Amino acid sequence: MTFAELWRELEPIGRDPQTGGYRRYSWTPADAACRAWFTGQATKRGLTVETDNNGNLWARWGPKTAGAIATGSHLDSVPDGGAFDGPLGVVSALAAVDLLKEKTFSPERPVVLAAFTEEEGARFGVPCLGSRLLTGAVDPDVARVLTDDAGTTLADAMIAAGLDPGFLGPRDDLLDGIGAFVELHVEQGRALAPQGAALGLAEGIWPHGRWRFDFTGRADHAGTARLADRRDPMLPYAATALAARQAAADHGAVATFGKLIVEPNGTNAVPSAVRAWLDARAPDEATVADTVTAIRAAAEGLAEDHGITLSVRQESFTPLVRFDQALRDRIAAALAAAGIEAPVLPTAAGHDAGILATRIPTAMLFVRNPTGVSHSPAEHADLADCEAGVRALAAVLEDLAG
Repeated sequence: MTFAELWRELEPIGRDPQTGGYRRYSWTPADAACRAWFTGQATKRGLTVETDNNGNLWARWGPKTAGAIATGSHLDSVPDGGAFDGPLGVVSALAAVDLLKEKTFSPERPVVLAAFTEEEGARFGVPCLGSRLLTGAVDPDVARVLTDDAGTTLADAMIAAGLDPGFLGPRDDLLDGIGAFVELHVEQGRALAPQGAALGLAEGIWPHGRWRFDFTGRADHAGTARLADRRDPMLPYAATALAARQAAADHGAVATFGKLIVEPNGTNAVPSAVRAWLDARAPDEATVADTVTAIRAAAEGLAEDHGITLSVRQESFTPLVRFDQALRDRIAAALAAAGIEAPVLPTAAGHDAGILATRIPTAMLFVRNPTGVSHSPAEHADLADCEAGVRALAAVLEDLAG
């Protein structure tokens, strides 16, 4: 099948008809439909499919030996996310296998297609959860009790989906069988279009993390409670959001409060609590730390001024990632031999490839996003660029697995 044919099958799953965005949250019916689609497509191609103990999907082609060349991405989305973030890499991997089969290519090393679970962290709060569990970066006991906004634990969600959360944890045997991982992903930002390049190669990933800020005050009546008597947690939160923007600008970082839960969330009620999640990123870890320290200090002072209790905790952190230089050079050479230009780019977006980079040689390919917009229905990649990505990925797999 062509990329376009595969894309048409997957594209409708989990798309909200009102917003046009995707809501493919882990261990939900939309997620199950995506998994079933991937499994079915891989099986049609004669690939052996398995779900590991952490919920990640693996489809194997070729000999049952070590040194596998793995590729793929994820199928879950952020709330009302775009179509390409994650699924582009999964669909391209299947299409690349088809291209190689058309050439009667027979891999001497196994080719493995992966679809990682909970990459976005949209449901349970920890991004790249499937790859973090796989590599041992997250404690299984901590992961099992992670909750979504409705209070459902990861363990309960997995049980409802037919998996046993008791087996969560690292899989050294699986990782030891992989010689390299190459993730193809839509560009998140707009660096390729000005260069006239359809594809790019990743240099590394900025360090980044998530912090939860809990502002706790006292619920009251929006009409009868005097301003002077209120303990309104919304006020220090709002000022903290502004302080975060200023701190990021001062430090050359980016900082975003993108998720907010207000209790009791009534129009005519002074809130009792505001829970807010901070995402902070910068070119180096010291700058991330300095930025978050400044934001936290501002929040503490503002909370004290308004008689509000504040607690802050880090929910996840990914250090600076530099992708394997030797692997990137080999990929660049394989692309050049195929007549494909791919400039090297840094990225501030997190990926499963960045987590796996701590254990195995890892690289990333980007497909041009002409809008530069991501995590939004406006995210886009032209069909011609997607097809160029498939050809590039096929050339890389042929070189590495041949």
